[in-house]
Amino acid sequence: MPRTERTTARPRTPSSPAETRPDVAADPDVEGLVLRATEAHTALMRGDLDRYRNLITTTGDFTLMAPFGGKPTRAADLSSERWASIARFFRNGRDSSLEVVQAYRSADMVVIAAVERTHVEVGGLAGQDWALRVTLVFRKENGQWMLAHRHADPLVEGISLEQAAELSRGRFAS
Repeated sequence: MPRTERTTARPRTPSSPAETRPDVAADPDVEGLVLRATEAHTALMRGDLDRYRNLITTTGDFTLMAPFGGKPTRAADLSSERWASIARFFRNGRDSSLEVVQAYRSADMVVIAAVERTHVEVGGLAGQDWALRVTLVFRKENGQWMLAHRHADPLVEGISLEQAAELSRGRFAS
């Protein structure tokens, strides 16, 4: 089993992606993935799918657990039209950042737990501040770091046990 290195530091709002956390900067692969993820997040919030896809390549077995819940999306579900619809969902993003909470590293895998923040128009809603807790799992394939899994949720501020129970029961399901 490959040795896993754990990086630690207290979370803080970054002034730049490279300064996200001192221990992240100590690992060039992790630092590079944080920079790419930050740039990709910024691009997607502006609706720039081409830039996003140039920065982030997904694996053939990629899974997406979107912030609105529902059935996970798999790589096979991500047709060109589906990608285009994702890009159209976001408009006029600004002040985007990625705050690394924790990063883990093994020889061929990097896991980044972070908070993405931005001011953006989402799905036709007026521009507003958005914050998502995200987990990004990158796997090295043929010498290239590829995104194997993304999970996001809007629970940065937290909810009560009662609210979580209502969500779990499907009270707000459409």
